[in-house]
Amino acid sequence: MKLQPIDYAVIVMYLVTMLFLGWFLRKKARQNKESYLLGGKRLPWYLLGLSDASDMFDISGTMWMVALCFVYGMKSIWIPWLWPVFNQVFNMMYLSKWLRRSNANTGAEWLASRFGLEGKGVKGSHTIIVAFALIGCLGFMAYGFIGLGKFIEIFVPWNMVQPHIPFTVAPEYVAHFYGIIFTLFAVFYSVLGGMHSIVLGDLIKYIIMTVGCIAVAVIAMQHLQGDASKLNVPEGWGNPFFGWHLNMDWGKYIAAANQKIADDGFDLFGFFFMMMLFKGVFAALAGPAPNYDMQKILSSKSPKEASKMTGFVSIILLPIRYSMVIGLTVLGLLYFDQLNLSNGSGGIDFERVLPGAINSFLPVGILGIVLTGLLGAFMGTFSGTLNAAQAYIVNDIYLKYINPNASNKKTILVSYASGVVVVATGVILGFFTKDVNSILQWIVSGLYGGYIAANVLKWYWWRFNANGFFWGMLAGTAGALIFSEIFSGIEFLYFFPVLFLISLAGCIIGTYTAPATETSTLKKFYSTVKPWGFWKPVHALVVADNPGFIPNKRFKLDMFNVVLGIIAQCCLTILPMYVVLWMKLPLLITIVILIIIIFILKKTWWNKLED
Repeated sequence: MKLQPIDYAVIVMYLVTMLFLGWFLRKKARQNKESYLLGGKRLPWYLLGLSDASDMFDISGTMWMVALCFVYGMKSIWIPWLWPVFNQVFNMMYLSKWLRRSNANTGAEWLASRFGLEGKGVKGSHTIIVAFALIGCLGFMAYGFIGLGKFIEIFVPWNMVQPHIPFTVAPEYVAHFYGIIFTLFAVFYSVLGGMHSIVLGDLIKYIIMTVGCIAVAVIAMQHLQGDASKLNVPEGWGNPFFGWHLNMDWGKYIAAANQKIADDGFDLFGFFFMMMLFKGVFAALAGPAPNYDMQKILSSKSPKEASKMTGFVSIILLPIRYSMVIGLTVLGLLYFDQLNLSNGSGGIDFERVLPGAINSFLPVGILGIVLTGLLGAFMGTFSGTLNAAQAYIVNDIYLKYINPNASNKKTILVSYASGVVVVATGVILGFFTKDVNSILQWIVSGLYGGYIAANVLKWYWWRFNANGFFWGMLAGTAGALIFSEIFSGIEFLYFFPVLFLISLAGCIIGTYTAPATETSTLKKFYSTVKPWGFWKPVHALVVADNPGFIPNKRFKLDMFNVVLGIIAQCCLTILPMYVVLWMKLPLLITIVILIIIIFILKKTWWNKLED
């Protein structure tokens, strides 16, 4: 199916609206640094939560999820625990409010509240977290850039565009050309309007995306007609539960799917799940990574609103996103022979299921809405990531080291300039990226492999200091990058425990080769943030100064809520899948479980929220 004039009109209208939004909000964003980077910390929690959810709904990730759902069926809901997706639950229950209580503007500025401004390792810890944040932002921008290019190339063949372009683009760079064009729109409204335009832009995109996702799910249900037996899938495809082995044989249907399972290394699914859970819990305990997710938390009005915001993310993201994922998966399975999924070398690229199904089965108008929503998904993720990178450059490099007394006008100009430089660098990185999965694996393994140990200890252990943070981050990241080269082709999870121990050793050795953090800094952090964990010596000092101080004794309750939250998150994920496949009994059980958990969390979490 080709795009029709009405589809083009929907896309163009959206792009023009985004340009107008950036221009209209430029004056509000320029009021001061906090207004530009954090929306003045006056944006309501539900808008920030919606914006955060929108930023997580990206083209590249959705293409990956559809490919996973196609091959692994219901069991695909567990694979995103690689990130892990349930980190949002830990944030919701307690980490978001801990982070927001610092009143910092970036993750690097937060370190000053934890480790102070002076002492051994302080400068190193600041430098390494800024470097980590910027490299991570650039990596995610390249990741989104590649996904967008692959996506657009299917819908707008280059032979239609070439006659209208006064220069020639080599075939291997057509996707990059498309990526640059749409990146420019994202740059315009996000650089001019800052956090204000990003949040409002995400609201518009989310509305469009919701309409598109529901439409895709309805179309898939119409084609399936309530009969899941029409799907040519192996036994176990429709069951989210699993044993030690995956036990899913695609041999009778699509042999290439068996090859993908082998390439992914997921056949020992039980072992894979245990490793994923082990790594995921520690990653979630570490708190938000220094990207757009952290910036949205720091932009909230209060710690209580930060918790509400993070809880809202899963509720509005997962059912809508997985409506599209299962809808496109069903269409891809029903009409597999009609889709061109060739990877150009005789194999099948399952990431092409999403654009192939959209291009083949969505009617005029709906096609334009879905394409607009996915383009908006790219622009929202890109602009949120860009805003986070600008925050670190302006707040933690320019104002900290170069010009601490810069005027508001000069600070905003530096924000503009840093945005342009970051985008240019991200685009250049995109030219060196082979595919979506390669950059995804690099981010998950090489980068985030070194993040976990140091960022767990910073919350829960009083003796941990800036020197330990620096050496733990350095040892973990360097070890992850070296291991990923030596054991190329081996899933990162399988050597994560070794990397964790290497990073942990760096943390402990670094900590004990430097004095403890200044007592005044520790007391202020503990009394302000109120973490639970191993803080007994600091607690004694705080109580000596303030006998009325009440410590945080919510560890058991927080962990109880986390378990309930993860179960609820799984239910929200699988709910639309059961609806589209019309699996009545599993759907009913899922709804009942959700209602019970909501009732409990209302009493154990919502009613007990505090600043």
